[in-house]
Amino acid sequence: MTIETKSLSALEVFRLDPLTENVPLEAWQALCDSAIDPNPFFGPGFLLPFLERMARRSVHLMVVSEKDTGKWLIAAPVGRRRLGLALPVNTTWATEYAPLGTPLMHPASGEKAVQAFLVAAAEPAGTLAIPYLPLESETARRLMGTTSDQITVAAESERASHAAGPAGDAQLAEAFTGKRRKEMRRLLRRLADHGEVRFVTLEGDDVPAGFEAFLELEKGGWKGRSGTALLSQSQTATFAREAIRNRSEAKGVRIDQLWAGSTLVAALVLFREQGRVFSWKIAFDEQFARFSPGAQIALQALRQNLAQSGFEEADSLAIPGHSMIEPLWRGRLRTGTVLFGNGSLSGLRQALCAADLTMEQTLRQIGRAAKKQLGAYTSARA
Repeated sequence: MTIETKSLSALEVFRLDPLTENVPLEAWQALCDSAIDPNPFFGPGFLLPFLERMARRSVHLMVVSEKDTGKWLIAAPVGRRRLGLALPVNTTWATEYAPLGTPLMHPASGEKAVQAFLVAAAEPAGTLAIPYLPLESETARRLMGTTSDQITVAAESERASHAAGPAGDAQLAEAFTGKRRKEMRRLLRRLADHGEVRFVTLEGDDVPAGFEAFLELEKGGWKGRSGTALLSQSQTATFAREAIRNRSEAKGVRIDQLWAGSTLVAALVLFREQGRVFSWKIAFDEQFARFSPGAQIALQALRQNLAQSGFEEADSLAIPGHSMIEPLWRGRLRTGTVLFGNGSLSGLRQALCAADLTMEQTLRQIGRAAKKQLGAYTSARA
């Protein structure tokens, strides 16, 4: 199970194969439940089926624990891959299915534990990237505050989110006011021509069946046609079903649905962790596109989040500038890729990594702009 073990006074650093049978799941889950900034994608319920089906390459679990008690203080999956266009680097394993690189960090994690994690995770090349890290989080503060001379931040951006309490209520009021409120309500009345309109929230034992309905809905849309729906590949379908089942058993999944009669019009799958909500996957029936089903379900999810006891914050996990979600979820979550460098050439490696990320980000923006212009041109000629 242990590839490597190091003792640092009261700390122990492990490099584990998470797919072995004797991984200490209780210690891992205890850290998930107490992490200062939760990450539903780095817990065993999601990560194990994902690695089993989607990433069997050498992704290991880097762990820092208390030597005497065995309590895990910091943990994250780490592997080596291209960071941007070209440069390979060690990175926490954030992906398109899990766009959040935040390491799991116990409140008791001090400077020595953070430094031990960064140094060990960066070996052997001496560079570690932590992508999609919320930069105003406590985890980011501890990572950057204890080793500021070895840390740089690249690929900063903002994505849609929304707050809780009065701030969240104000964001909802700002998004759902005047012309938009009238239009959305008018569209729901028109949708009622196809059957009784109702919003449904699924939790607990109802989630697996609701997820099957979501999978079929997604497959019937553009993702199915492009081969990127979860059902398009057997391994993605298997991983997703296992992850949803695991998280639903721990009451960590909610599915919001919009129905018109017996037709499922839209569905949104959300993960819940310690008062935080993460919008994971959305799908809608394109035959009802004129009724703005994506926007309707996103607004409903916002309302549901605000009504949830203990709710603290919601992360859309959407790409920056997302045309549907940003006008509705008015908060902004600032993220970036934190680059840690260790050794004599760390500054050079960090600069190269930052340049690589900047180039990729620029090309992606150009690609999205070109796609948007092509869509507008096609619509104008239609």
